[in-house]
Amino acid sequence: MLKRLRNLVSSPAIPARGMSGVSPLLRNDPPAVEQRAALLAGKNVPYTLKRSSKRRSIGLRIDDRGLTVSVPLRASEKWLYSVLQDKAYWVVEKLDGWQTRKPVATRWADGEMIHYLGETLILRVVPGLFAATPVHRGGELSVFIANGHGSSAAPDDETRHARFPHPNPLDDTTSHSTKLPKAAAKSLVIPQVGEGANVSLREFHVSDGGAAQIERVVTHWYRQEAERLFAERVAHYASLLKVAPRAIRLSSAKTQWGCCTARGTVRLNQQLIKLPLRLIDYVVVHELAHLREMNHSAAFWEVVGSICPDYARLRRELKSIAL
Repeated sequence: MLKRLRNLVSSPAIPARGMSGVSPLLRNDPPAVEQRAALLAGKNVPYTLKRSSKRRSIGLRIDDRGLTVSVPLRASEKWLYSVLQDKAYWVVEKLDGWQTRKPVATRWADGEMIHYLGETLILRVVPGLFAATPVHRGGELSVFIANGHGSSAAPDDETRHARFPHPNPLDDTTSHSTKLPKAAAKSLVIPQVGEGANVSLREFHVSDGGAAQIERVVTHWYRQEAERLFAERVAHYASLLKVAPRAIRLSSAKTQWGCCTARGTVRLNQQLIKLPLRLIDYVVVHELAHLREMNHSAAFWEVVGSICPDYARLRRELKSIAL
């Protein structure tokens, strides 16, 4: 599974409880989680401090939620301060990097841009009596929504999964194609705009409720596209790697693009559907490789490299994109 950004600092000998090396604030069952701030490289940096009796080192993690510092339960304030100051410029640099990588909030309205498979699509909002399945044509996504006559929202985004057959994956006669379960919602007929129809998309303005409806419909469309495409890519690469995942599931994780469990379930972040296919394929191969090597050893990367020779470049590219 893809690692989070970490910077581990080895632990010096931790003084026994009651000795002067331990801050009084950390005695008598200190809180497991605490919000703090520190002056690092001239900047006031808020961070989350987490204590654990299982830790023997101080770990620094930076993600979309900011800086998290994990320390042993009885770590001294002096040791904590020393580590933070030693890594001050690294912390500030990484935090600044996350700020620049934060995606711009999407405006759900006609003429706005959304991302799909690494390309930009223009939203075209078509009001009508009923909502219907979006249509992707060229560089546009037409979204049909109910205008002022109630709404027909997209089906609930239940976690769906596709299962692979479990005959011998080495058998060349075994089909690795995967059929996804049918959507829970009934199919809706897409309204057609006739040649003489008087519909002006650019003059159509959606209310806050309309924007919410557009977001629901597009989000559901993203999920359907992700289910279809991810199943196809997993089936393709599972055959090449001669592995058989138990299931594919969509994930809404905030810090991971994908993961693979010890039981063989592959989870892929639904936000991947917005990225170029080469990055989707890298994540798929990465997670499937864990079915042969459940680690990140040299043997694991050799498996990944057998399918994605340029995995190092793809990995760097993926790391530059914020979830």
